[in-house]
Amino acid sequence: MDFFDRQWATYRAVVDHDLMQHRALTEALGQALEAWLAARPAGSAAPRMVDLGCGDLAVMAPLLRGLPLGSYLGVDLSAPVLPRAAAALGPVPYPCQWREQDLLAWAEAEPGPEPVDLLHSAFAIHHLGDDDKARFLRLCRRHLASNGLFLWADVFRPPGEDRPAYVARYVDRIRSDWGVLAPEQQQPVIDHLSQFDFPADREAIRGVAEACGWRWQWLWQGDHQAEALAVLTAA
Repeated sequence: MDFFDRQWATYRAVVDHDLMQHRALTEALGQALEAWLAARPAGSAAPRMVDLGCGDLAVMAPLLRGLPLGSYLGVDLSAPVLPRAAAALGPVPYPCQWREQDLLAWAEAEPGPEPVDLLHSAFAIHHLGDDDKARFLRLCRRHLASNGLFLWADVFRPPGEDRPAYVARYVDRIRSDWGVLAPEQQQPVIDHLSQFDFPADREAIRGVAEACGWRWQWLWQGDHQAEALAVLTAA
């Protein structure tokens, strides 16, 4: 297996064994979408969705296939994953596009002629530093329709916990609780989060988002003071 396939096999094992509580998160996400769709005014156009950091859609595909979307755009920085996402989603009754792009670059681009109704990002924004998260939140607000919805699933730090303490705590969790993964599978995850993960402080990022014109609500928080789902709407 090449490097990408080895790394993706480890990611798939994390998801398949529910080590980051993807099942509970996806259930909460589905409930939020169902409520939002039911509340849309009668006669509204089918919602346009952008998925930032779409990955291979192995978790999201069943949910997406049941949504009455007008269009779907899957964005990911990793080009090899996009054909996997398209294959996982399969045929759907709405047009789909796939784009290799950084999520901050997407936010920085000029908005298209039609605003986005539904914005989703899962386990991607935490790769941005604090300044870039603030920039992302400020700029992506321009892309969303006034009655649109932004669902942000990610890892976050408890209020007041610094990044080194978070990393140490998460590494201990992997070594203690992820025994279904062999040590050679655990280590790439540890290396990745040690180098590239910059989860936001939960209270600090809420304040940043509100300063950028968002309303913030926690919809779901996992059992490990890390994984969580927030919903953002225009203030």
